[in-house]
Amino acid sequence: MKGKLVPLDEPSWWYRNGNTPLMARALWPLSVVYGLIAQRRYRKAKPYRSRFLVICIGNFTAGGTGKTPLALHICEALRAEGEFPVFLTRGFKGREKGPLWVDAAKHTALDVGDEPLMLAKSAPTLVARDREEGAKFIESGGRRASVIIMDDGLQNPKLFKDLSFAVMDANRGVGNGTVIPSGPLRAPLSFQLPLADAIVINSGLSDPEGEKGKKDDNETKGQVKSPRSLSYQLPKHLGKDFHGPVVRARVQPRGDVSWLRETPVVAFAGIGNPARFFDMLEANGAKISERRTFPDHHMYSEKDAKSLLKAGFNHGARLVTTEKDLARLSGLEGHRSELAASSLAFPIGLMFAAKDDIALDGLLKALLDRREIAKS
Repeated sequence: MKGKLVPLDEPSWWYRNGNTPLMARALWPLSVVYGLIAQRRYRKAKPYRSRFLVICIGNFTAGGTGKTPLALHICEALRAEGEFPVFLTRGFKGREKGPLWVDAAKHTALDVGDEPLMLAKSAPTLVARDREEGAKFIESGGRRASVIIMDDGLQNPKLFKDLSFAVMDANRGVGNGTVIPSGPLRAPLSFQLPLADAIVINSGLSDPEGEKGKKDDNETKGQVKSPRSLSYQLPKHLGKDFHGPVVRARVQPRGDVSWLRETPVVAFAGIGNPARFFDMLEANGAKISERRTFPDHHMYSEKDAKSLLKAGFNHGARLVTTEKDLARLSGLEGHRSELAASSLAFPIGLMFAAKDDIALDGLLKALLDRREIAKS
């Protein structure tokens, strides 16, 4: 049973090359309207400027591109500079509208969503559907803060961003290049490109130094390299229309993952690009007995949990999932609680090639320097 190349809640033709499918053509008028509304909403807004620096981690398309690992990476980089980062997120699929500080011991994904629970492990995290209101709430106190890391919201016009990153999946790119619902773009690319100060290409399992690059000295001992290289193709229109820095990263496991090779696994994921997760497991030595894919941000039912537990038992396999999926199971009862206790999360992070790491660090330091100059 193979992992799918796109999540179950996205049309496969969003990422299909060649002739435009009939459905995409039929939805084109709606895409034009959607794109115009997005642009009009942005241009009419008067964004609030926070007294804290605001760094936005967004993307051009719907679906998973790797925003959360980048947000966590930037959080650590800011801490290394003596800053006090705070995450601001809308809490997608959570019932709380906020502003609300996330308490991992109290809240579940049903309350605040999965990503806030992950982010809260690294820094104070505020859920607020209204980003302006969220920034003002952070300013009012309660947590020590100097920089707001805005998780998603590149197209959100209510809060001024001092630095914006757009994350792109190297394989999926911008799909068929059209706007929702005929394609994956959140707005026309010509409108979105100027919103980003830098683009981060998430190359999946491939080596950010290139196939001929040197092995990173800090690579986790025992980590198995991918048996195949993923393509790195920046869409042609980006090359001529975007003049900011473009850096490249790859996904890598955090810590020792040799346990993957000890027993077969049943892998399950409800994320934007589950195939990348399954590839990552196999690249690190896992023997996958069965793959289960669910829609992005899927809230597992008791039936789902019972079925997965049965699959693990039948295969004599360990249940392995993503950190986001495990976060969604946290604090629940019944079979879902049993599934959470029986499953291991495969922890991942981003690694940048040396030159790209320097470029990324330079962007952050330049931003901090501008703030200090403005204060003087």
